[in-house]
This record gives sequence, structure tokens and C-alpha cells, in this order.
Amino acid sequence: MAHPIELPFRAGEVTLTGELLLPDRAAATDTTNARAPWVLLIPSFLPRTRDGAFDMIRHPGWFDARTDAGAGLLGRLAHALAAAGVASFRYDSRGCGASGGSWEESGLFARIDDARDAIGALRARDELDLRRCGILGHGEGALLAMSVVIGDPVVSALTLVEPPARSFRDLLRRGATLRPGTIAGRHPFVAALDRAAEELIERVDRHERAMTLPLAGGEATLALGGWRELFDTPGSALATMVRRSTTIVHGTHDAWVHPDESQLLAATLAEAGNAPTRHLVEGADHDLVGADEATIALIADDLAGRLVPRELPPVLIALEADRPNG
Repeated sequence: MAHPIELPFRAGEVTLTGELLLPDRAAATDTTNARAPWVLLIPSFLPRTRDGAFDMIRHPGWFDARTDAGAGLLGRLAHALAAAGVASFRYDSRGCGASGGSWEESGLFARIDDARDAIGALRARDELDLRRCGILGHGEGALLAMSVVIGDPVVSALTLVEPPARSFRDLLRRGATLRPGTIAGRHPFVAALDRAAEELIERVDRHERAMTLPLAGGEATLALGGWRELFDTPGSALATMVRRSTTIVHGTHDAWVHPDESQLLAATLAEAGNAPTRHLVEGADHDLVGADEATIALIADDLAGRLVPRELPPVLIALEADRPNG
């Protein structure tokens, strides 16, 4: 069985909390190294728990519980990775689950720093192999994953699930036309966001500080600085700076990020000197709800197979030497 450990870590001025899931030693694929390879799992856009599901507890009225399809994508992937002998860490986003802070007031750059701080906390764990690590980013998390790996030479491999290539301004406009009538469009916050998409874009372009979306029985006030960061940071621009083993996975029925986004991203990665692979999951939505457990296991196994040892910079060599039996 996998072994869960509740793990808080400091991220700027707040404490975020997640779960480190360690594989059973009997499941380890490399018995010559007692320390497990590991993966950081980064959630998609909107308030999300560590499992990748919408945070309905601390954001009441935002999401429709009737659309809940059970375990979130990151929770499913964590257990599939453990079965492949790989540890993983997934955390509640700011203002969600057991994490401090406010999702509404956070921006893309703060969430990138959160991912970096999570990696820093994991590198202090004796159970984990400093030389074999990867990142899986889902949706917006794919932007975070690419941003982190650009400046971190130790990360072996990336898996990008439903990654955007164009500006979030374009995604928001396109999604507002695609989501009405879909399961995603039934969420009160998502429906309100789609109705107000053009107004939100105009307010961001005018550099306004905040915008309030009316919801049934309440409202959601959004700091717009973070949205400007999203609008100004297209995935294709980040992809030009990525030099790492990359697999892309995309559901064909994604109402948030159209599959042609990942096709464009794959082309940009290839032009930058990478050799990405891209897999479409037929009938699956943005959260891969339509993907069966065999498909989830294939995603995990693919990432596990690409966690090759990397050379450590001097600061991590010193950290490795200070470890027991290091």
C-alpha cells in the first residue's frame, strides 16, 4: 500500500498543505536505490483541492456538487504513480482545502512561486531521490510546470495535461462560447465568468484592480492583477525555453482548453529542440473524467519511465552529502 504523509510547507507569506504519497517498497522499480523518484502534481485553474477537484467547502456557491465525478485527476494520478514505484506530492491551492491565503487574490506568478516552494520542501525529504524528479501540470498547472522547469535543471521530465498554448484571454473568449450547455458550464462561478468574459477582459486591459461577479446567494470578488499575468503569459512563449522530456495528454472533449492548443504547443516545443509526444484521450473532458484507470496508469507509467537521474548543482550536491547515507 502507498503511505500518505500530510505535509505543510511555507510559500511566501502563507502556509500551504498537501499530501506526500510514498510508494510501497515492494512496488519500487529500482531496488538499487532506497530513495524514491518523485513527481510534483500541479492543479488546473480555479480553486482546487490537492486531488485536483473543485474546492466546494471554502468556496460555497461557486460549484455544482451534482457534477462531482468522484476522485479528482491528481488524486487518481498520485495512486497510479505509487503503483509504479514513484512518490508524488499534491497540495491544496491557496485559499483551498487546508492551505492558507486566498485564491481570489493570488495570481499566476504567486502560484509559480508556490510550486517552486513545494519543490524546495520536497528536496528536504530523506525519502526522496534528489536526482530523479518530474512535474505533471494540469491546465494552468502546465504553465506553472514549464515556468519552474525553465529555471530548474534537475527536473527530469514533464507531463502536461490539457496545456494551453495561446493567451488566457483567447482561452476565456473561446471557452465562453463552448461551455454553455456543458457540464463545466453548470457551475455557478463558471457560468458567471463566461457571461462576464468580455467585461473582465476590458477591466483587465484598463488595469482595474478588482471585479465582482454576482452568484446565486453571494458574489465573488476577483483581484485582476493575477488575470493580467495570465493574459500576458501564453504557454507557447514558455515552451520556447523548455529543454526537457515532455509528454502531452489531452481529452478530446475539453471545454476549457481546446485540443488544438496542445497541438500548437507540441509544435512550439519541437521547434525549440524538444521531441514531445502527444496523446489524445477520446471522449475525456478537461479533468479526464472519461479516462479509465488503464489510461491513468499509462500516463503514470510514461512519466515514471522518464525520471532519469540528472546532475545536481553544487547546492544540492551539498544537501545530498548531508543526508543519512547520502
